[in-house]
Amino acid sequence: MTDRPATPILDRVHLPSDMKGLTDRELRQLADELRAETISAVSVTGGHLGAGLGVVELTVALHAVFDAPRDKIIWDVGHQSYPHKILTGRRDRIRTLRMKDGLSGFTKRSESAYDPFGAAHSSTSISAALGFAVARDLGANTGDAVAVIGDGSMSAGMAFEAMNNAGHLKKRLFVILNDNDMSIAPPVGALSAYLSRLYAGAPFQDLKEAAKGAVSLLPGPLQEGARRAKEMIKGMTIGGTLFEELGFDYVGPIDGHDLDQLLPVLRTARSRARGPVLIHVITKKGKGYPPAERAADKGHATAKFDVVTGEQKKAPSNAPSYTRVFAESLISEAARDDRIVAITAAMPDGTGLNLFAERFPKRCFDVGIAEQHAVTFAAGLAAAGLKPFCALYSTFLQRGYDQVVHDVAIQRLPVRFAIDRAGLVGADGATHAGAFDIAFLANLPDMVLMAAADEAELVHMVATAAAIDDRPSAFRFPRGEGVGVEIPERGTPLEIGRGRIVAEGGRVAILSFGTRLAEVLKARESLAARGLAPTVADARFAKPLDRDLILRLAREHEALITVEEGAIGGFGSHVAQLLAEEGIFDRGFKFRSMVLPDTFIDQASPEDMYATAGMNAPQIEAKVLEVLGVAVVAGKRA
Repeated sequence: MTDRPATPILDRVHLPSDMKGLTDRELRQLADELRAETISAVSVTGGHLGAGLGVVELTVALHAVFDAPRDKIIWDVGHQSYPHKILTGRRDRIRTLRMKDGLSGFTKRSESAYDPFGAAHSSTSISAALGFAVARDLGANTGDAVAVIGDGSMSAGMAFEAMNNAGHLKKRLFVILNDNDMSIAPPVGALSAYLSRLYAGAPFQDLKEAAKGAVSLLPGPLQEGARRAKEMIKGMTIGGTLFEELGFDYVGPIDGHDLDQLLPVLRTARSRARGPVLIHVITKKGKGYPPAERAADKGHATAKFDVVTGEQKKAPSNAPSYTRVFAESLISEAARDDRIVAITAAMPDGTGLNLFAERFPKRCFDVGIAEQHAVTFAAGLAAAGLKPFCALYSTFLQRGYDQVVHDVAIQRLPVRFAIDRAGLVGADGATHAGAFDIAFLANLPDMVLMAAADEAELVHMVATAAAIDDRPSAFRFPRGEGVGVEIPERGTPLEIGRGRIVAEGGRVAILSFGTRLAEVLKARESLAARGLAPTVADARFAKPLDRDLILRLAREHEALITVEEGAIGGFGSHVAQLLAEEGIFDRGFKFRSMVLPDTFIDQASPEDMYATAGMNAPQIEAKVLEVLGVAVVAGKRA
């Protein structure tokens, strides 16, 4: 008889409680199986691969040592939580990641009790963990709070604000600093293994002294490796200085892929800590999957891919992405004007500024995950006479809004905001939707706010922003490919506050702001077949409004419909205000505004999300028929 193969341990682990009886050896095997399952799942769905692979062992260790969901484990940023989802009752749905009606690509409170706090933006985990810790001490039925925060997320000031407060309050909580940007040289790895044995046997309050004593007993080269590892992360002195000054006990660095180090340190910390503790673990993004380890971004974000080769299965593209069009247009403008500089906040690839940096390395600045700083830094550059373009995702610009108001708008400084990922973005879902920037920018005095209807318009808007030197400006564009129009070699500055008529028609006018224009034109084609072709106009500007165009459309039509890829309170609201002030409604004029619904829309394809929002061509057509009072029976005009 041949021995039957052993049942995979992962098949026996449905919830973290199933891990409690496993030996350390079995936990190591579980980690290997969990890594393979994560790779397999993401190959089917696409998504954030590298970050999750980097925390497989840490995920196993945390769930083996702590008691979730009573203990609150907060992943910052949440895209590293795929292994966590597999271990917390969601393995059967893991191949629905980032799909319509599937699992979120981030942690999400409504999805599982094991996700105590949503974290799709960064640097929020320590503040939230401190909230849980204080609530616990005030009688809430909750256990320990653990914030797992990446070294990139630690670049945001909010993380240090939270640590400063936590150190002051002296509450028991755990911060796991997941440092995946600093490899462990063999001497440091050997030292970490030695220190972890000391930590496992020492009273927790003596860990720091034990570490110091251990270092003094090592040969010179190992002492130097220990000093460098404990005191430097990306050139910043921390280790036994900054974190301890903030009131935290510091433990580390330890090898985040070695369960023989992770488990005893976490067990000791959990059993003996009294106040706030920071455990510094070194990990490798993409760990255990060679194609990810070799990739420049370590498999940060991937399309569906072949597990064996790592080759991504991307759909063929006939049109360039809006992001690339923006980057190439900015490079073209910068080649003619050496005062143009570019700023981004930890998203050079996502915003296209990696291309700008290749051409103008001294004029491109990645400030890390620090949008507030990015905005005010850009304001300082503008005050000094340069022409800063601050390229941020719409959803991340929200994090710097006070700076937009106080440091840019009030001082009327000509900072140019290039707003990527405007509108609904697809698989990243509600947390990354660019829904609110029209509303929160259009209400600022002297702001120039534009939205590109297509790639050619985007080129012209980059040129327009470059030419505006007396006030702040912004232009927004979506994620993904353009519509395939011919792109001009060089942009021509637009007349500020002037839209354009795209197609003349009758009875109804549709005034589009942004890339819904393509859907508006589809709707017009269908309506024309019914004999109801509307006039179509491209607003171009939400601030200042093209008063002449809007009032002309109101005079010459029975009704006006505005369409925008933003929430209520934006472009359509400003148009309605103008029409009301001019008394247009007094004569029975009809006005409708198509905006994103007053709800957060979960992940799906952009097309599906806009269908949910009611903003694709069929819904636009239906809106025209409704405003004209035309009944539709079985798809035909009654």
